[in-house]
Amino acid sequence: MKLKLEANLADPDAFYERLIGTHDGLSDEESRMLNAKLVLLLANHIGDDDVIGEALAVARNGVKAD
Repeated sequence: MKLKLEANLADPDAFYERLIGTHDGLSDEESRMLNAKLVLLLANHIGDDDVIGEALAVARNGVKAD
């Protein structure tokens, strides 16, 4: 299994709205906690260390620490 980088959602705009809506009413700390829980849930669902490692690398690319 390789990480899919091409669009793979039937309705990406609806997903984005749902994701943003999930954060409604949360503090910054609660929002970060939600994101962390979501990442861990999805990583567990994927279950492939190579794919997860590739996703981590792609996500980190271009993100500079202060």
